[in-house]
Amino acid sequence: MDNEYIRFENVRKEFPGVVALSDISFSVRKGEVHALLGENGAGKSTLLNILHGVFHATSGHVYIDGKETRFSSTYDAITQGVIKVHQEVQVVENLTVGQNIALGFEMVKGGFLDYKDVYAKCDGILEELGCSFRSADPVTGLGVGDLQMIAIAKSLYFNANIISFDEPTSALSAPEIEKLFEIIRGLKAKGITILFISHKLDELFAICDRVTIFRDGMCIATKEMTETSNEDLIHMMVGRDVSSYAVRLQPSCADYSEVVLETKNLCGKTFEDISFKLYRGEILGFSGLVGARRTEVMRTIFGADPLESGEIYLHGSKVDIDSTEKALVYGIGLISEDRKREGFIPSMSNNRNVNIPGMGKYKKGMLGLLDEKEMLDNFNNHAEMVKLNIRDPEYFTLNLSGGNQQKVIVAKWLSTKVDILIFDEPTKGVDVGAKAEIYKLMEDFVAEGKSIIMVSSELPEVIGMSDRVIVMREGHINGVLENKQDFTEVNILSYAMEEKES
Repeated sequence: MDNEYIRFENVRKEFPGVVALSDISFSVRKGEVHALLGENGAGKSTLLNILHGVFHATSGHVYIDGKETRFSSTYDAITQGVIKVHQEVQVVENLTVGQNIALGFEMVKGGFLDYKDVYAKCDGILEELGCSFRSADPVTGLGVGDLQMIAIAKSLYFNANIISFDEPTSALSAPEIEKLFEIIRGLKAKGITILFISHKLDELFAICDRVTIFRDGMCIATKEMTETSNEDLIHMMVGRDVSSYAVRLQPSCADYSEVVLETKNLCGKTFEDISFKLYRGEILGFSGLVGARRTEVMRTIFGADPLESGEIYLHGSKVDIDSTEKALVYGIGLISEDRKREGFIPSMSNNRNVNIPGMGKYKKGMLGLLDEKEMLDNFNNHAEMVKLNIRDPEYFTLNLSGGNQQKVIVAKWLSTKVDILIFDEPTKGVDVGAKAEIYKLMEDFVAEGKSIIMVSSELPEVIGMSDRVIVMREGHINGVLENKQDFTEVNILSYAMEEKES
C-alpha cells in the first residue's frame, strides 16, 4: 500500500488457555492518525504491547518502515522512537513532575544528573500543553487530569516517530482535549505516526484518518473515517444494533412523590450551595466539564470527604454522614471513577473484592472465621447478575479488562443491598458492549425501587439514561433539566460552559 509505515502480518498471541490475538494483519500509513477500536478484551492493547516490546508475539511479524522489528523491552522501543501513552497513569509520587517525565532518560553532565536542562525542556512542553504546573512541582496532590497531561508530556519529551495513545482524553476537559488534538495534528504534520485508542466515537471522527476494528482477538476491517459511521463501527465491534447504546430499554421508574435523599446548601472545600433532591426509582444525571467538582460533591455525600456546612436528609430525616462506614449503614454506595485506586483491592481475588464491603456478616463462631461457602455463593450469584466474563472466584480482579473490573465493582455494591448508588463515570474506559450491560444493571436496580445518582462526562450517556439532569459548573449547580425534550447537547453544554444569569 502507498506510504505504508507499520505492517502487522499474521500476528498471533497466546496466553495459557487463551488466544488473545488470531492472525492480525493490517497496515498503518506514515504520518496518519490510525484508530484501534474494539470492546475491552478484543485485542487492541495486546497488539500495542507487542509493538512496544512489552511481550513478543507467539507467531507473525511486525514491520516498521519495511524492516522487521522485535523490541526486547519498552526501553528498547523508546530509544528507537516508539512510545506509548498509557490509559492508567503511573507516577513516582516522591519525584517532581520533570523527574517523572524524564525518568530513565535523564541528562548527565560530569557524572551527575543535570535537571536544569531537563526542567527547561519539560517546562517548554508543559507550557505547550497549557498546563498550570511546572517541572519543579511535586506530583503529589495533582488530579487525574493533570497526571494524564504528564503522561502526554512524557511522550513529547522524546523525538518519537510512532506514538500510541491509549484513552488519552478519559480525564481531560473539553479545552484540554482540543489542545491535545491540536498537538496530535501538529505531530501528524511532522510525519509522526499516531495510533489512537478511544471508546469515544466522536473523538475518532474528529482526529483519526482511518480505523481498524477488532473483535474477539481478530481484525474485522480497516475503514477510512470519511467512509463509515457510528452505526457501522458499533455493528462491526459487537454485532449488535446501535440502539443498545445509552438508551433506556424500560419505562422510567421515578416516583416523584417520594424523596429518598435531599441536600440543602452543601459546602465543601471546592464547592458550595449544592441543593437537590433524589427521588425513589430515579436515575439522576450529574453533568459538567472537568473541574465542575461533581466528584467532590459525591465523595462528601458518601462521607469520604468532610462536609464544611449544609445538611443531608434521607427519607425526610437529617443524617450526619462523616464516614464511608456510616454511608453504607444508611444504604448509600459509591462507585468511584478511579477504578484502580478506589474501586477494588489489586491484591485480592474477584471473590474477596465482591464480598469485602459485607465481610463482617460472613464471620461465624467465637473465632470469627469467615464462612467461605456463603461468600462463594454470594460471589457466584452476583457474577452471574453482572455477566462477569471470567467468573473464577480466585482470579485477580487486577488482571481483568477494564469493563470486567467495573462489573466486579458493581457486583460488590449490589451485594450490599444499598438503596442509593452513586455511579461516578460508570462506563469510563468501557467498551460499547460492556456499557450496554452496565446500563441494563442500572435499569434493573431502579426497577426495584432504588435510586441512582449518575455522574458522567459522556453527553449521550447523560441524555440517554437520566430521568433528570443537574449541570454543575466550577463547584456550583448551574442548571437543572426536568423534561426529556430539554436533554440536548446544546442545553447541557450551555449550562456547563456559561455563567448562570442572576
